Amino acid sequence: MRTVKATATALTAVLAAGVASVAAGRLASDAALKAPAGRPLPTEPRLTVHGTDADRITLTRDLASLRPGSYGLAGDGSHAVVGSVLETAPHTADTVVRRLVRVTHGSFAPGDAAWLTPNLFVGNPGTALGLEHADVDVPGELGALPAWFVPGHRDTWVIAVHGLGTTREHALNVLAFLHGRRLPVLALAYRGDLGAPRPPDGLNHLGETEWRDVDAAIRYAVRYGARRVVLLGWSTGATMALRAAEHSPVRDRISGLVLDSPVLSWEATLRALAQARHTPQPLLPLAVRAAQGRAGLHPDRVAEAADPDELAVPTLIIHGPDDRVAPWESSRRLARRRPDLVALHTVDHAPHGAMWNADPKEYEERLRRFLTPLM
Repeated sequence: MRTVKATATALTAVLAAGVASVAAGRLASDAALKAPAGRPLPTEPRLTVHGTDADRITLTRDLASLRPGSYGLAGDGSHAVVGSVLETAPHTADTVVRRLVRVTHGSFAPGDAAWLTPNLFVGNPGTALGLEHADVDVPGELGALPAWFVPGHRDTWVIAVHGLGTTREHALNVLAFLHGRRLPVLALAYRGDLGAPRPPDGLNHLGETEWRDVDAAIRYAVRYGARRVVLLGWSTGATMALRAAEHSPVRDRISGLVLDSPVLSWEATLRALAQARHTPQPLLPLAVRAAQGRAGLHPDRVAEAADPDELAVPTLIIHGPDDRVAPWESSRRLARRRPDLVALHTVDHAPHGAMWNADPKEYEERLRRFLTPLM
């Protein structure tokens, strides 16, 4: 009897540990599959405001707050734009002072929590940039997809697709540049975004299903006069662009791809996001498997997001080694495999999805060179 009881106790403990591990893995996988649009990814550190002045703001000293370039600074109900680090401004050993370009709305006071974001602008193309635009609905697989249409005089359209942790406001960073090239732009909100249909399972599939909304946007563009389209995607938006270029029935209308911080390895990105949520190391493989199973990202299909043999159009990848969400090495491998079609522009000291922020002028010059032959 003692042997039977001991065996039963051990089995119960093993089963309990197994159930706990599965629950922990499922919770950790939420970091990627339930990341709300417009909220910072877990890889982005929370900073504290230590002081503000008319043209400067003091933040917690961190690798993030020391990044070169211009960023949005978001808080609870507040948004500002910060510029370069002011090296000579008085500060303590644990703070950093940056130029305060403008406060878009709200206010920042000492003690407030804040985080850096790629979004320099909030609102819509009209309120943020003074650009004429129309609010349109793109007929999608799950229902109407809200989009901003900024008109232009060319028959090549740019379809802009945001990624993890952002909204279609991310496209506002480059809208003025694209408008200056007279390119019509369609900035898309896709399934799971505010105002767009909710996915049936409520999960983000990292582009595996969302690319169908990009397909719908291509069809919309063609219906209203586009002869060709260039897909411009950030993060998982870049993954969607790749998937659409491979699978869309109207992929012959795609003349080029611009991929900013592309998620080319679902497994690596799932692992990075789970790790950033402080998932214990032994549970990381379980968290990745849980996320893959819940989102339908089966291991035998993971490589398809970056299959070099399926690439058929000129592609510009803008990425850098400081991306903690989507490994830069994956972009380098893709560029090495397809030098006939892929150009890789490397940006240092920029986080995921923020390659433009580090050096807007250089970013836009690379875009100009790439887009000119495709117009």
